[in-house]
Amino acid sequence: MLTQSVEREAEHIAPHYLITGGQPLHGEVKLSGAKNAVTKMLIASLLTAETCTLRNVPLLGDMELTMKLCQDFGSQVHLDRETHTLSICTEEITNPVVSRSVGGLNRICVLTAGPLLHRSGKASIPMPGGDRIGPRPIDFHIQGLQLMGAEIEASDGYYHCTAPKGLHGATITLPFPSVMATENLLIAASLADGVTIIENAAQEPEIVDLIKLLQKMGAIIEMRVDRRIVIDGVPSLHGARHTLLSDRNEAVSLAIATYLTHGNVYLRGAQQDTLLTFLNTLSKMRLRFEIDDEGIRFIADAAIPPAISLETDVHPGFMTDWQQPFTILLTQAAGMSVVHETIYEDRFGYTSALIRMGAHIGLYPKCLGEVPCRFREKQHKHSCVVSGPTPLKAARLDIPDIRAGCSYILAALCAEGTSEVYGIEHIERGYEGLDEKLRSLGAHIEKVTPDA
Repeated sequence: MLTQSVEREAEHIAPHYLITGGQPLHGEVKLSGAKNAVTKMLIASLLTAETCTLRNVPLLGDMELTMKLCQDFGSQVHLDRETHTLSICTEEITNPVVSRSVGGLNRICVLTAGPLLHRSGKASIPMPGGDRIGPRPIDFHIQGLQLMGAEIEASDGYYHCTAPKGLHGATITLPFPSVMATENLLIAASLADGVTIIENAAQEPEIVDLIKLLQKMGAIIEMRVDRRIVIDGVPSLHGARHTLLSDRNEAVSLAIATYLTHGNVYLRGAQQDTLLTFLNTLSKMRLRFEIDDEGIRFIADAAIPPAISLETDVHPGFMTDWQQPFTILLTQAAGMSVVHETIYEDRFGYTSALIRMGAHIGLYPKCLGEVPCRFREKQHKHSCVVSGPTPLKAARLDIPDIRAGCSYILAALCAEGTSEVYGIEHIERGYEGLDEKLRSLGAHIEKVTPDA
């Protein structure tokens, strides 16, 4: 009993948000740079001994973690928080081993294999962890690097990599257009000897932005129309300056928060070309938005939106990271909506909390959609049926991962009463000052921090 009491006390004083729902959001916020771009660009900078400068970088936990990762290799990093500008220079690799304390926190460290092999001939990388959204194997990464000449041995929780003859070009066919595997192979192939062809490659906007940086550094990379990316390896790369694209996940989260709270918000820096599928889906639900050259305004009307059928897919389809926040929106739509998740097999765990708040949600192993799905005839509950509209009530919420955590915040913003949201370190890993931005728009959200 004493142990349980101590645990309850520890939970009570853990950092958390108190969110009182029902307050419409109004005003303007500037979007941060893309979280899913900055970490990969920091790794790409390891390919050169010269300085790379990144502008519009987001100030969040995942970037700080990647900075520490690079510093352990010998990088000199300077971050100007006021201007959101970061410079990184790695004159030499002083240590090709990723420490467990850094590498084990997420999967970003597997991307360091290529730069470390090119510049020091070896790399030791912890087997990855990450968010609790189901298994996320890195087989595609390992097999691709092996085709390029890497010799990889797994022991003691590490992948030990060498390349006795250096990395060379290869034709690599991905079984699935994995975003991170595509990024990994892009980075490794930029300095490989010869031509590398990535077939069935992912082509997300963040990948295009990474290619832009690599091209500025001297890489030769072509994107073909049939999901092929062709990289003609070069002997060396040089420093470059690059401004990151804005974070489309943050844009989607704040847009949905606007509709859920019946508000009117202008997102400065929102980019139409990275949000086309999301905006089309809003139009299907008769939700208003206005686009100009500087951003997008999202405008909620009094009318209840209709239910829809939605399927996640690889780009340019509906992004899997948008599924969780959009499901919150569907709880407030009239009728029965269907969400078919085709990217991850276990991304609906967060719905149990929504059910406790009053949502009517059912999960099913059948494929309730038309998109070809890897999980057909398997027992993964990857289809979701939402009946609405249902009023949500405040609850105690424990965040399991970044996207689900943002969804909990959205649910709390439109729920009746005050919700306690714990596990906010996940939010601060993936979003820059989300609570501050919401407060600036009028949300009642308080961050509670234990006394020092």
